Amino acid sequence: MADRIADAIVDAYLLQDPWASVNCECLVKTGAVILAGELSSCASVDIDRVVRTTIAAIGYNRSTKGFDAATCAIINLLNREPAAHTRNATSLISGDQSIVSGYACNETPQLMPASLWYSHRLMERYTTLYKTQRLKQLLPDGKCQVTLRYQNGKVIEVNAIAICARHRPGLALPALREAMTEELIKPVIPARWLTSATRLLINPAGALINGGPAVNCGATGRKTSVDTYGGVICHGGGVLCGKDPAQVERAGAYAARYIAKNIVAAGLAKRCAVQLAWASGLTHPLSLSINTFGTARLAPEHLTRLVTQHFDLSIHGIIDQLDLLVPRYRQTACYGHFGRESFPWELTDKAAQLRDDAACQNAARSHAHLIKF
Repeated sequence: MADRIADAIVDAYLLQDPWASVNCECLVKTGAVILAGELSSCASVDIDRVVRTTIAAIGYNRSTKGFDAATCAIINLLNREPAAHTRNATSLISGDQSIVSGYACNETPQLMPASLWYSHRLMERYTTLYKTQRLKQLLPDGKCQVTLRYQNGKVIEVNAIAICARHRPGLALPALREAMTEELIKPVIPARWLTSATRLLINPAGALINGGPAVNCGATGRKTSVDTYGGVICHGGGVLCGKDPAQVERAGAYAARYIAKNIVAAGLAKRCAVQLAWASGLTHPLSLSINTFGTARLAPEHLTRLVTQHFDLSIHGIIDQLDLLVPRYRQTACYGHFGRESFPWELTDKAAQLRDDAACQNAARSHAHLIKF
């Protein structure tokens, strides 16, 4: 909820001013939204309206749900810096030091870790069931966790699915568990993975009637593993949501995913983690690290050479290549920043060229080997 509010504010500024500088932190607790950070833009945005519209869209539109978009307090501590900034495509430098990571693997067609992918799809369907009133007893605020069992690097079954679903009073747990199994789990999870050994833990602690900001304090960036790759790889400390796309924490993370996904899509590795390090005042990353976990068809130095040849890693190059100035970021705050084809950093448009150039490199090395001996 906090991430979505912060990114809705980012989008509102980008819509009027593509070069707006936005650092928005959000905290949500009982009856109140607190905003803090810095803004520099020529845009004029009704922030209160953006916040209330976003909260209502999530489903918190009555006090009986524990939070009301119409009546909650909004404490705006965003510092408005002078709008006459000179930020543009030719002046982009890193404003901070940062380490960002991207990852791809061949576990799913979307080249995402299967456990995280299916967790997000379950929560996406949960939202649909709630908003369409297909399951009328559901309320906003649910979460899930999927644990898979592997054999020889392949998923063979679901070990466990843990779901916490907030619901209205009076709903018996057996009825909730049956509804969640039939309407949520079975339509999403491949049937071959659901076995007699699979544990379905639906509200294992009992009824969940109270939830949302009335029970929990929400803050931007608290769920960075869920936003990215589910803890499969290390990630930097930078939060993605609430930042404009010219900041390296955001632009760099999207570029790293773009690189990793194209490497796997090209068949050059089964798994790939890309890490970029940045320092203040620079236009390009200080370092590029590629880890293929022993699955690559190329030596590390050859893979790195391919990446530097085919990807412009200047901040301006990343923004231009991935069309990052378009206000689309409130969508990223739900169901992860990665894995959905509607985002331009999910394109695999460089995979064919990477594959062809890798084949040429291999042929050239084979020819050199024949000449040598």
